[in-house]
Order: sequence, then structure tokens, then C-alpha cells
Amino acid sequence: MIVVDTSALIDSLCEPRRSFDRLEELVASGQILAIPTLVLYEWLRGPRTTEQLMDQEALLPRERAVPFGPVEAARAAQLYKAVRRARGREIDLAIAATAIVRDGALWTLNTSDFVDIPGLSLV
Repeated sequence: MIVVDTSALIDSLCEPRRSFDRLEELVASGQILAIPTLVLYEWLRGPRTTEQLMDQEALLPRERAVPFGPVEAARAAQLYKAVRRARGREIDLAIAATAIVRDGALWTLNTSDFVDIPGLSLV
């Protein structure tokens, strides 16, 4: 499973759609893509066009968004205590925890925000 971070989603579905080819490659290779509810929140709060929202729904429907529940919360809290400079990174740590709990890798364009998170695989 590949958990899609907000940066990859925006870069894939918003002009100039620089990462759209990579998104298509992941889908074509049979990878299961998942959108965490926290990424869905970050995505939906931005200025999105109807077309962008329709593309997101076609690829990563909100009904199948991966929830942030108690297991993810506990893992995120562990990560918060394990990394340096955790303050201000709470959402990133929660998204990382969502990927880790599901034995998934995280596809992000902001690798520097996630590289120090123990147990997290990056695409």
C-alpha cells in the first residue's frame, strides 16, 4: 500500500500536474493507493476546482479514506516523542503513523519532513 501525502496529491492533480505521470505509473503498476483522512482534510481545505475534486474522487474516493483512529493516534504520539523538532509537525507525524500502522510506504514530495521518522518507508 502507498499512502499519498498532500504534497503528492496537490502536485499530481493541480496545474501544472508535475507528478501526474508518477501517479499514473503507481496505479498502472497495481499499487494500492490510499488517502488518509488527514490528507483529505488538508486537500479539501485548499482552493480546489470542481475538476480537481472530481479527479481526486475518481482516484482516491473520500469514502475509502483511511481513518485516523486510536491505533494511529498512539503511534503518532510515539513518533512525536521519538523525533527531534516534533512541535509543528503533528499532522505530518499523524500521516506517517497512518502509513506505518498499515505497513505502507508514504509518497511525499516533502521527503525532508519525513526522513527522520523511524519505521517509515518513503516512495
